[in-house]
Amino acid sequence: MSSPSQERIGRAQFESLFEPRSETGHKGTFGSVGLLGGAKGMTGAVMLAARSALKSGAGKVYVGVTQSTPDIGLDPIQPEVMWRQADSLLAMAGDIQAWGVGCGLGHDAAQWLKTVFRVRGQAPMVIDADALNALAYGDVAPVWGSGLVVLTPHPAEAARLLGTTTNVIQHDRLLAARTLAERFKAWVVLKGHQTVVADPEGRCQINPSGNVGLATGGTGDVLTGLMSSLLAQGFEASIAIPAAVWLHGTAAQTLTQQLGGPIGLTASELIDTIRLLRNQTNA
Repeated sequence: MSSPSQERIGRAQFESLFEPRSETGHKGTFGSVGLLGGAKGMTGAVMLAARSALKSGAGKVYVGVTQSTPDIGLDPIQPEVMWRQADSLLAMAGDIQAWGVGCGLGHDAAQWLKTVFRVRGQAPMVIDADALNALAYGDVAPVWGSGLVVLTPHPAEAARLLGTTTNVIQHDRLLAARTLAERFKAWVVLKGHQTVVADPEGRCQINPSGNVGLATGGTGDVLTGLMSSLLAQGFEASIAIPAAVWLHGTAAQTLTQQLGGPIGLTASELIDTIRLLRNQTNA
């Protein structure tokens, strides 16, 4: 298989993201996000995703935590996020416009992922972290129907999914992303320096934004929340997926300029900067 051709992601390809919102819009207009994760000791991961989804424009954000006795019942910093037990959130699947699954999902990832596959209908789904490992280890068959699916692996997760090594993935990231997309019939976001976005037909794009400030815990959770949010708001995959990757990287660049460098940048700081970028409309 030869290496795929690629394009560079840029703002010009998703200008619709920056059009002013209608004055008649309401919370139902802008979609409901369902996030499944937050096993014991990993509540912060799904909390970051939820804050990101809310502040990037989703009308409503629900979190389904997989703990039998949750550490918390709400986010004290962002009380607008609605917290549920995972089973309760899954029972209202018909009200969810996009799913984000995997942020701190924990060891029982397979059972939760299978349930989302069964109940989501046509709602798009972003799969990250522990949910990716459940796929890689064969605990869940990648049979998700006709609804849109996005896999968001870092290089080590991509290596597990393809049964190879991280060095092989990094040697030809374009080929790895295309192979994953074609094998799993899904969109793929291969994270890392110059993140690669591949569609199910194997067409690839490279993201030029971002920097080493993103090399810290939680930034992937922020990306999952952002991408789920844009999909819930009704943007087509060809806009929402590359736009989320570009916004995520551009937020890191913006913060680095403000802070004087990338050292010590935190995932939670990205969220308000992403909101700022989304509000830079074309009006």
